[in-house]
Amino acid sequence: MRKKFIAMSPFCVLATSGSDGSVDASPRGGNPGFVRVAGPNQLLMPDRSGNNRIDSFKNIVEGSGFVQLIFFVPGIDETLRVGGSGKLSAEPDLLASMEEFGKLPRAVLNITVREAYFHCGKALMRAALWSHDAQVERSSFPSIGQIIHDQTKLGQAETQAEIDARNKTQL
Repeated sequence: MRKKFIAMSPFCVLATSGSDGSVDASPRGGNPGFVRVAGPNQLLMPDRSGNNRIDSFKNIVEGSGFVQLIFFVPGIDETLRVGGSGKLSAEPDLLASMEEFGKLPRAVLNITVREAYFHCGKALMRAALWSHDAQVERSSFPSIGQIIHDQTKLGQAETQAEIDARNKTQL
């Protein structure tokens, strides 16, 4: 069941810890099954461009190497939690095997799984996360471009439409 859940999942959160005790939790997504089950205790996760902070990978290389993942499947309230250790690879054949959206990943996180278990769905049920009625209108919150502009006072704030259009070409 865990393998099937991962194959159905288009989204997970990757958590890592740094050598200084800092913790990073980073959203990761792709087509369902973007994280590949490569063996009984092995997962492969492509690294796609995001905010380019590389906090997670810095923690893996310089910290303990321990990782935790929580996988989500839209419409299913239960989540799957996976823990283990990760190593980075930029091996060309591996990168080529994980092409998605017409692009190669920048790296692949090879995870040796030590634990995997399902969480009950109560938190997602309470949040009504998958309910259409719980959806928030995007216009009720400023664009990330506006938020960054407000914090930095640099340049012009991008509208949500501009960000959405740019992101579609940079998946």
